[in-house]
Amino acid sequence: MAGAERFNVYCEKHLTIIPSRKGIKKAIKKGELRLNGEVVEGGRWLKEKDIITLVDLELNPPKTYHKKLEVHYEDEDLAIIIKPAGISVSGNQFKTIQNALQHNLRPSIKQDALPWPLPVHRLDNQTSGLLIIAKTKTSRVRLGQAFEHKTIHKKYHALVIGKTPYSGRIQVPIDDKKSASTYRTIKTLPSLKNEFLSLVELSPETGRTHQLRIHCAHMGHPILGDKLYGKADLILKHKGLFLCATSLRFNHPITDENLEFNISAPNKFETRMLNEARRFAIKTT
Repeated sequence: MAGAERFNVYCEKHLTIIPSRKGIKKAIKKGELRLNGEVVEGGRWLKEKDIITLVDLELNPPKTYHKKLEVHYEDEDLAIIIKPAGISVSGNQFKTIQNALQHNLRPSIKQDALPWPLPVHRLDNQTSGLLIIAKTKTSRVRLGQAFEHKTIHKKYHALVIGKTPYSGRIQVPIDDKKSASTYRTIKTLPSLKNEFLSLVELSPETGRTHQLRIHCAHMGHPILGDKLYGKADLILKHKGLFLCATSLRFNHPITDENLEFNISAPNKFETRMLNEARRFAIKTT
């Protein structure tokens, strides 16, 4: 292998099985991509006759977690499931969405079917809502590229503390990287404990970790139930985080058909708003 090029740059240009620059960086760090059989840093310069190998660290199928998931859509290439709050998408634990997928989805009949279905993005443990799952190698690559090129559009619903403006855009760097989100207020109601609660629709323009939670907290309206970025004395016990991924819009990775999926926020959103309105009415009459 020749060329005065860095290891990571070469992989980004030529290794199509990993769909994004972020994916290449992660694969090098995890040791899935190796140079001459060794785990090295991505900035290593390549030399003549260097050999790059891709090591599959997921040779063993995941242990099946027999949890029933709601499948919103499924074809031979991908699926959309509704992730419940309180379960991680993946990770070094048994009870994950990834381990539950084989129990809930049909195996793909396509020649390039993945050995088992894989999530192509993440939602926080306490966040619920729509999650995209790849069932073939091609769809996994193309969906990863779609995320990289920001052509997958997501919307969330959240209950936040305080009275928010009608709409706005938040630009706050996260880990020294640019990030931006827009929001639209759907409803605001008085609250005895929080003065006001607002139901908002959130649209992330970038995909940083905890982006919406950080952005809401930064503008002074943390998401209800956020133990990490919210106010400790305003956390509701045993109610969880009031954040749900409610809308997805993207082109099908194989057919290029425009797909759009929408769900309602969980019942606890409406229940919380009704309870707040009732308690406020009782207290003020």
